[in-house]
Amino acid sequence: MKKCRIVASMALAAMLALMVGIGPAKAEDKEVVWSADEKPIYDQIHTLRSLPDDVRAKTTKDLALKIRQLPANDNKLRLAVALANLSTEGDFGHDTLQEVAMTLEQTLKEHPLPWPKPTQAEGDNKSASAQPEPASPYVELASLVRYEHVEAALDSDQYRAAMARLEADDRKREHADFSLKDLSGKTWTFSELLGKVVLVNFWATWCPPCRKEMPDLEALYERFAPQGLVILGISDEEAAKVEPFIKERKVTFPVLLDPGSKVKETFVVEGIPKTFIYGRQGKLVAQSIDMRTQKQFLEMLAKAGIQ
Repeated sequence: MKKCRIVASMALAAMLALMVGIGPAKAEDKEVVWSADEKPIYDQIHTLRSLPDDVRAKTTKDLALKIRQLPANDNKLRLAVALANLSTEGDFGHDTLQEVAMTLEQTLKEHPLPWPKPTQAEGDNKSASAQPEPASPYVELASLVRYEHVEAALDSDQYRAAMARLEADDRKREHADFSLKDLSGKTWTFSELLGKVVLVNFWATWCPPCRKEMPDLEALYERFAPQGLVILGISDEEAAKVEPFIKERKVTFPVLLDPGSKVKETFVVEGIPKTFIYGRQGKLVAQSIDMRTQKQFLEMLAKAGIQ
């Protein structure tokens, strides 16, 4: 499930059909039809990013409650997943996230999904006894529980598989290493940064939440670099696109290029922005699954002794 966390330029209804893993195989095959109760919720979700953060927090919580009242069907699940997808783009409060998680949990209880069929490539690369990947809504709920510290009690094999997958992903990130060049051609090797606090941020020029958090990252870099903070922004886009973007925004922390997305794959990054913070001994001490505010970044950095 690739997301920015939701790509604003996509038709939302088509995107929802694809990301939830229900409905048509191709977005153009069948238009999603919304009921009179569903359409206003869909419209509000579509405009969430245009709202001020305080209004957005209240609206997100209200939408979670409204979705909960809908009859169980594919559209309710589409709306619950879309709201969860957007609810982590900043700091909208733990209570808001808990309501969003409860809505998604309830919807999956009412409308459980079958295990997805493996693609041909997955079938070729996995043994017959290997467990298939859980459907993306279960991963979305597991991510809220594991990384946003909300509560859910879904008795589902897919949910348990999603939690196990996230745990496995985190183990890979504990031992991640890489060497990448920045825009000036300098090579940065992660394992050579022991003794520093390293913040690794995956981003892209086309991603609105990535752009929104970048000034906060720059401010943190200017403030804490003397204390040993290293920020590495990693993009898998071409230099010709990244360089003018960085110059225009006067970003001074190193921006590394990841051709072929190899490091992105090493960190198991399927959606951006994502941030990982490593302490001075190279241990992963904090991470985020989405955009963070400066206050949230400060809380993460405190776990590495930066404050």
